[in-house]
Amino acid sequence: MPRRLIQRYLPKPETLRRKKSLRCVSHFIANPALWQVSRRTVGNAFMVGIFCALLPIPAQMLVAAAGAWLLRCNLPLSIALVWITNPLTMPVIFYSTYRLGTWVLNSPHRDVPDHFSAHWLATQLADILPPLLVGSIIAGVVLGGAFNVAIRLIWRWHVSRQWRRRRRRRAQ
Repeated sequence: MPRRLIQRYLPKPETLRRKKSLRCVSHFIANPALWQVSRRTVGNAFMVGIFCALLPIPAQMLVAAAGAWLLRCNLPLSIALVWITNPLTMPVIFYSTYRLGTWVLNSPHRDVPDHFSAHWLATQLADILPPLLVGSIIAGVVLGGAFNVAIRLIWRWHVSRQWRRRRRRRAQ
C-alpha cells in the first residue's frame, strides 16, 4: 500500500527525460536508484527534503536533488518536500528557526519593526543571518531525522499489519 500510494503520485522518469528543459540532467534522472520506492529510500527522501526545505538559501531544489543523489534516495519525493517552505509558510518557518538559533547561540533576537522594509532587513542581515543559519541547520537535522525514523516505523507497521491480515485470511 505505501509503495503503490507513493508511486501513484510520483512522475514517471520517462516523461521527465523527454522534457526539453531537463535534457542537461537526463543522465542524472535516468538512474533507477533515484526512483526506487522502498522504506529506506522514502525515509531518506523525507530526511533530505525536510532538511533542505528548512535551509534559508536559494535553489533548495538543487540542493535536495544533490542530497538525493548522494544518499541514493527517492529524487522526486525529496525535491517535492522542499515545497514545505512556500511563500505562505516561509515567514513562519524561518522566524521559528531564527528564534531557535538565537536561543541556541544565547543572543538577543531582533524584533520586527512595525513598518518592515527591505532597508531594515539589509541593515540587520549581519545580525540575523548567524542565528537563522544555526537554527535552520539544527531544526533541519532534528526534523529530518525524526521524519526519517517515523516514515520507517510507519512503513514497517503497515507491512506487518498486511502480513497479519494475510495470515488471518489464509487461516479462514
